[in-house]
Amino acid sequence: MSGWTLRREDALDSASLQDRLAESPARAAQAILAAAAAGAIDAQALLGQILLDGRGIERDPPLALRWFAIAAQAGHLMAMNMLGRCHEHGWGCEANPALAAQHYRACGERGLDWGLYNLANLLATGRGVARDDVAAVGCYQRAAHMGHAKSMNLYGRYLEEGQVVPKDEPAAHRWYRRSAEAGDFRGQFSHAGVLISAGQLEEGLVWLEKARKGGHGRFRAVAAAALAQARQPEVRALAAVWRSEETFAGSGQTA
Repeated sequence: MSGWTLRREDALDSASLQDRLAESPARAAQAILAAAAAGAIDAQALLGQILLDGRGIERDPPLALRWFAIAAQAGHLMAMNMLGRCHEHGWGCEANPALAAQHYRACGERGLDWGLYNLANLLATGRGVARDDVAAVGCYQRAAHMGHAKSMNLYGRYLEEGQVVPKDEPAAHRWYRRSAEAGDFRGQFSHAGVLISAGQLEEGLVWLEKARKGGHGRFRAVAAAALAQARQPEVRALAAVWRSEETFAGSGQTA
């Protein structure tokens, strides 16, 4: 029997599907498609993702949206979240932040940290819903306590600035550290800033390097401007490096 033949029990195993996708995207896509057609909810959600990304299969956002909807209807929380993402950004449909908020709320209320985080982003900016900073912070806080790295950093920012919640810099710094350790590049940047301000330059530079490697172009451009204002010459010198990377990236070349 071929190693790529899916038994029913394999079709229900999300970890098995992910392992197959990492090993050979094109061959895994066929297995995922078969499992999704057989009714495996995890495979249906994963099929939506690979169709959205074009990973191992031709990119097809409208079809991705349909598979997310099928899995969401069956109760798959991440599929609900991805329906929200599609409607928020107009992937495979017209952008509709209000509808996105409904999907985020549905999975967030059922305990999905990503749903809470995405709903918080809409609440904090008033996109698709009335702006509500108190509710946004509440969502970030809940997701942070669930271990969501990006929410940890944002909740820490509210605590540091004393917005909506009482100012509590020590607590903010703890959340930055947890976010950094959990792998969020913005959390790593925030944590590095705390360390450098406290005189722990060497350790701070290590975290800055992690943030640089993990961050995308828009983040590095904004971060470079902040680095240029630092007191420490070693930190200011990094601003030119981060900016030069952006210039190179903007030329269409890859490093």
